Amino acid sequence: MQYKAPLRDIQFVMHELLDSESHYKRLPKFQETDRELMDSLFEMAASFAENELSPLNQSGDAEGCHFDNGTVTTPKGFKEAYKQYCELGFPALSAEEAFGGQNMPFSLSTVINEMVGTANWSFSMYPGLSHGAIQTIEHHGTDEQKQTYLEKMVTGEWSGTMCLTEAHAGSDLGIIRTKAEPNDDGTYSITGQKIFISAGEHDLAENIIHIVLARLPGAPAGTKGISLFIVPKVVVNEDNSLGENNKVTCGSIEHKMGIKASATCVMNFDGATGYLIGPENRGLQCMFTFMNVARIGTAVQGVTAAEYAFQGSLTYAKERLAMRSLSGVKAPDKAADPIIVHPAVRNMLLTEKAFAEGGRALVYYLSHFADTVAKGEGDELKFADQMLSLLTPIAKAFLTETGLEAANHGVQVYGGHGFISEWGMEQNVRDTRIACLYEGTTEIQALDLLGRKVLGSQGKMLANFINVIQKFCEENIDNDDMGQFVRPLAKHLKEWSDLTARIGMQATENPDAVGGAAVDYLYFSGYVTLAYLWARMALVAQTAINEGRGEKAFYDAKVKTAQFYFAKLLPRTTTHVQRISTGVEPYMSMDVDQFAF
Repeated sequence: MQYKAPLRDIQFVMHELLDSESHYKRLPKFQETDRELMDSLFEMAASFAENELSPLNQSGDAEGCHFDNGTVTTPKGFKEAYKQYCELGFPALSAEEAFGGQNMPFSLSTVINEMVGTANWSFSMYPGLSHGAIQTIEHHGTDEQKQTYLEKMVTGEWSGTMCLTEAHAGSDLGIIRTKAEPNDDGTYSITGQKIFISAGEHDLAENIIHIVLARLPGAPAGTKGISLFIVPKVVVNEDNSLGENNKVTCGSIEHKMGIKASATCVMNFDGATGYLIGPENRGLQCMFTFMNVARIGTAVQGVTAAEYAFQGSLTYAKERLAMRSLSGVKAPDKAADPIIVHPAVRNMLLTEKAFAEGGRALVYYLSHFADTVAKGEGDELKFADQMLSLLTPIAKAFLTETGLEAANHGVQVYGGHGFISEWGMEQNVRDTRIACLYEGTTEIQALDLLGRKVLGSQGKMLANFINVIQKFCEENIDNDDMGQFVRPLAKHLKEWSDLTARIGMQATENPDAVGGAAVDYLYFSGYVTLAYLWARMALVAQTAINEGRGEKAFYDAKVKTAQFYFAKLLPRTTTHVQRISTGVEPYMSMDVDQFAF
């Protein structure tokens, strides 16, 4: 399969739905980012993704990474592609100008990351984590640390990682064991082992800057006693030249279900020289800068999976012949009709399309709030921060789960051909499956959403978002074209509030009620959030049709996809409400020993 960047839909979301140019003009640091600049960047990224990365996707999967005594070699073509990626200036796009960056909005990087990731997700993971490492040092590093590391990281000459996970402690970072012993010179000796470290070792950059969580001597137990450290693969001299190799090595690379061209490493720190970043015992708070960037990036992977599945499925469904249409022959000159005539196939195609385009709208919408958090001020910044906090777990979990569903539909549309490797559909499923796991599983994101963000804020964060959607509904209640979207959306808003209150009451009697309801609550929230964005897209498209602007077929397809979403996907919320209403008892009534019977 050859990836084709969906530039028309990207432009629709960025320019017509979100009016990005006006958004940037409200943020003084981004005022020079206009539509012409945006489109030129999108076209550049599209060309790179289509012509350089897409051809390496299946070959990289087949070859995988090579490990030899601590040295990791990436698949054929990756070094050349990475060099071109850096020459195009993509690593520097949203970094600060003081260190060689272009100081452009995070939301533009999100668009480019989508195209790069859809073409070749494994490749995108090498520079992807560097963005988070750069932002962590920008936000929390000392002036000296910024001068030492950022310029080379911004150019892509050096890359970055996030080292959290340990073998005995997956997402429970409070029980990590990696130690940091103070040295007389103000540095620290870092000792421990981290696993599942994406891009922990590779041959694309001359240095790798690890951002590592570790414990200082005498630190409090749990998450309150974790500090954050910069641990370079190669120690940087005072004149910023590279010195000796640090005592950090790759012990092995994982043999994985998917993303095989991305090196997932076991990293050993044997008294490695590290540098404290941020305050002692506040490492987890500093790491949230990195983790939130990574979670938005993982949400993007859900979009890429749906887009990739849709592109492949659509091409195949228009060409593959099988049986005749139940309503009459559609291709009399052929032995059978193309399978796209069958309602069951159209259901899968439209599900892929609705999740790809709806997910794109959500991650771009989310990234606009990230722009404001980075460069805004006052009440606008405070509101954006709360919206980002609420929507990040929804986007990360819901979009990766729906992306996986779309990827599975991709295999199903191809039938037996989808199960073999030539067509790329089975690789999409394998590559996508990890997205529901890393950066916090769906279940953990659900607890974060319901427990911390919604109930933990006494419903304030949710109320902010519901007010935004309610205002949209009120503004369009008398629009005849929009009634089909506004009425069910308003009904779901009331249900969302009632559901939240009901769970809150249950939790006062049984704290397990939150855990029992969380995943269904997240799905409900995801479907309603996407419904809001689909309603907005339908309004933009219908207005364009009524005013005779642009290509009518494109806008008509957008309205019809919105109608499909509201008719066939939004009703799934009914099941999640019913599951929540039955309480936690069906989960908890069985004794542990009874599971074995």
